[in-house]
Amino acid sequence: MSELYPMKLRAACKDYIWGGTRLRTEYGQHSDADRVAESWMLSSHPDGPSTIENGEFAGMTLPEYFTKAGRGGFGTDCARFPDFPVLIKLIDAKERLSIQVHPDDAYARAHGEPFGKTEMWYVVDCEPGASLYYGFDHEIPKEEFKRRIEGNTLEEVLNRAPVHKGDVFFITAGTLHAIGAGILIAEIQQSSNLTYRIYDYGRLGKDGKPRQLHIAQALDVTRLAPPAHPSGAQGARETLPGGTRRLLASCDIFTVYEMEVRDMVFRADEKSFHSILCLAGEAALRRNGRSVLDLRKGDSVFLPAGYGEYEVSGDCHILQTTV
Repeated sequence: MSELYPMKLRAACKDYIWGGTRLRTEYGQHSDADRVAESWMLSSHPDGPSTIENGEFAGMTLPEYFTKAGRGGFGTDCARFPDFPVLIKLIDAKERLSIQVHPDDAYARAHGEPFGKTEMWYVVDCEPGASLYYGFDHEIPKEEFKRRIEGNTLEEVLNRAPVHKGDVFFITAGTLHAIGAGILIAEIQQSSNLTYRIYDYGRLGKDGKPRQLHIAQALDVTRLAPPAHPSGAQGARETLPGGTRRLLASCDIFTVYEMEVRDMVFRADEKSFHSILCLAGEAALRRNGRSVLDLRKGDSVFLPAGYGEYEVSGDCHILQTTV
């Protein structure tokens, strides 16, 4: 069996019409497109798998690696999932995104997909006055929902949330939402690309035609009420040896910590892989006193379950995700 090692990943980039250029210019993401709307920093999804850049498996996509090495790298806590369960993105919304919703697992599987989509947003940066939509401001009946979509008055009943750097939103499947203009987000989500677009402000796609809407599906899956979870991190910031951390969200799909790290020790045991996304600064990932990988702003590292103890040493701001 091949020796386990930390894998630096090259993201799959998406050039959606609302995207900007910050992911390329500030976060080092590689794309020939004019816009880089999303970079899929940890992805085994067929619509945009990440590619391993270093070591024995360099050049392989993450799903190719899992096919060769087996599901052991997921971790035992992932055994209940039909496939690798998590997808992590950076999203640069230069312009606002469509108003949309994602289905839950049961609806997705009834329509041929392995996962629905629950997600978490961490606001990495934003322009002054930026905001997003997060659920409704009050409960409404389905008939009103349909009528407002048809009459272009849906925004009148949505919960508009001002955003600031460091804000957190936990968005369960079925929660209507839309990222506003001028926001850069780290998104941790189920490995799904199922999006039902409800309203797109009359915007035209690259082909000059209105972008496709998915009204029938949205009527099936949307929770017509205020968000089930209040915005904000689930935990307070705590000081640990070598840095600080804050629990952003923990559920049966993922657990995410935001950390300011100088010199911290972690352990990737048999239960779960570790994902490290570097949002700022520089550090070295070390094992047994030896540097094995450099870590810089915009880097994504996958550590297979069972890798064992490792140290992050330097001065960096990271998101650490496990299951």
